[in-house]
Amino acid sequence: MIVVEKLNKSFNGTNVLTDISNQFEKGKTNLIIGQSGSGKTVLLKCILGLYGIDSGNIYFENRSLQKMDTKERSVLRQEMGMVFQGSALFDSMTVEENIMFPMRMLTQKSSEEMLSRANEVINRVNLINANKKLPSEISGGMQKRVAIARAVVMNPKYLFCDEPNSGLDPKTSTLIDNLIQEITKEYQITTVINTHDMNSVMEIGEKVLFLENGRKGWEGSNLEVFKTENQSVGNFIYSSNLFKKVREVYKEEN
Repeated sequence: MIVVEKLNKSFNGTNVLTDISNQFEKGKTNLIIGQSGSGKTVLLKCILGLYGIDSGNIYFENRSLQKMDTKERSVLRQEMGMVFQGSALFDSMTVEENIMFPMRMLTQKSSEEMLSRANEVINRVNLINANKKLPSEISGGMQKRVAIARAVVMNPKYLFCDEPNSGLDPKTSTLIDNLIQEITKEYQITTVINTHDMNSVMEIGEKVLFLENGRKGWEGSNLEVFKTENQSVGNFIYSSNLFKKVREVYKEEN
């Protein structure tokens, strides 16, 4: 579990995040949503330790990020996996080499051990027979699977995903969402996803944090989204006619 308490962050005197408190639960897909400029990316970078905060606290299983020394932060980074918006694969490395990269950098495993572990996660994300292919030789959806495999190859306690469905078609996006959720539950990871994709909210939004102008505007699940009377959430989630119709059907049935 990751706990954020009364977090404040500003840049050049301008408040970007104000009094944010939230729990990101273990074994669940925790989503951060909000309009562009609402503070989603800044919050994610604060949790990752890429940005210092002005005040408040961030706890990883009762360990305060603010009180960690360099060595403790190094240990924490090894407990984190990251799926970047554009997959961020190394073009000159094969699928296998991309996935083994974190182990080469952060462990003393033998080549045989690294290859064995890489093959485990390759099989888990259904990338059979892709080991020797370069990123340019596989589809965008497969590249995302490689990015997920690389993110979980070190058995992380915490998984962070920044717009994991960016650039993917709706069907592939759903497959990636479901894969992230399956892995989250299977390995009991605390997963935090920064997204604009409302399909992801409806599909895997077990816990949703809505940010509005740098403040916590609402929190709940994808089921509670249908029931909320929060106007800001409603205007954001149901900005398309399709989701408005989905909500109307839900209300009629319940």
